[in-house]
Amino acid sequence: MEENKIIKPYLCTYKDKEDIKYAADALYVLSGKWRMYVIIAIYNGNHRYREIAKSISGITFAMLSRELELMALNKLIIRTEDPDFSKDVKYTLSAYCQSIYPLVESLIDWGKQHRNVIAI
Repeated sequence: MEENKIIKPYLCTYKDKEDIKYAADALYVLSGKWRMYVIIAIYNGNHRYREIAKSISGITFAMLSRELELMALNKLIIRTEDPDFSKDVKYTLSAYCQSIYPLVESLIDWGKQHRNVIAI
């Protein structure tokens, strides 16, 4: 990437300011220290609460509960209880959540570039 290359001479115009709300919504849904780690844990086959907790080093049970609740509210995960065993709960990624994969890949690419830029 060419240094100091201006893609657009402005971030947004008055007309585009409404669109910034959508970007802010996306950042809100994906932000947080643990959100991406929870998505990756479920994606990698950890569907039960304890499996998810064990796969994420440093997360507390309270924080995992909070993350799962917020993710369910934002339709990123599906929480399924076994009707015969109320404590048997599985978490899966929703199709809606899977739609963010290209965005996450772009964020990873941008993050790599950013680390290279600030390492100079």
